[in-house]
Amino acid sequence: MQNHLLQILTLVAMERPVSLDADDVRNEKVKVLRSMRPLTLKDMKLGQYAASADGSKPGYLDDATVPKGSKTPTYAGAAVYIDNDRWDGVPFILRCGKALNEAKTEVRIQFRDVPGGDVMFPTPLSRNELVIRVQPNESVYIKLMNKEPGLSFRQHITELDLSYRTRYEGLRIPDAYEALLLDVLRGDQANFVRDDELDAAWALFTPVLHAIDRGEADVEAYEYGSRGPAGLKEWMAGLGVARDRQEYVWAPKM
Repeated sequence: MQNHLLQILTLVAMERPVSLDADDVRNEKVKVLRSMRPLTLKDMKLGQYAASADGSKPGYLDDATVPKGSKTPTYAGAAVYIDNDRWDGVPFILRCGKALNEAKTEVRIQFRDVPGGDVMFPTPLSRNELVIRVQPNESVYIKLMNKEPGLSFRQHITELDLSYRTRYEGLRIPDAYEALLLDVLRGDQANFVRDDELDAAWALFTPVLHAIDRGEADVEAYEYGSRGPAGLKEWMAGLGVARDRQEYVWAPKM
């Protein structure tokens, strides 16, 4: 979280750099980091995976090398706030964990409810979202409510989908580290962390990491292969996040 997810967050939240020169890009990323509030345990939702429901997968504490009663988190959710003019009051939620139901990296930007939408339409409206799927199945799609064709006013969730695999069929998309190695050969440092950027990132996380090491954090157990702790939904709702009010599953176009 402190490294990869925070890098993605700064790229999403930063202002447009003067140029794509490495220092111009990293200057903007550092501005974002320096505008963030240091994390506290109140900003966190922590979990530790337990055995799967059928017992086929062991829990974290079942590992013989793990100290008995360990409260080491294997799941972390963090609500980060950026105190600047553009993002004041907007929570950026970072989530990562082990032994979850799927492995993916994505940015999900949820828009606010449409005022009066629940009065205008008979079906409950879900919030529109912009999703940037980093991996696997690289894609960018907008998830939105759409009126069904015809005379009814029923709404359903659909998407405007740019799936790289189908749009750029036949082109090879390099792995992330392939691109970074090429940057090394070219001497392009834009995608690498600068020392002041690293210092700012650790300043955000160090206090809460020390509190976790002291055993001050509440760690909720979750089943191996689940979406995470059961209290996650309530925690995110408290931050203003709303789950879909209709059934929807995005499937990458093959």
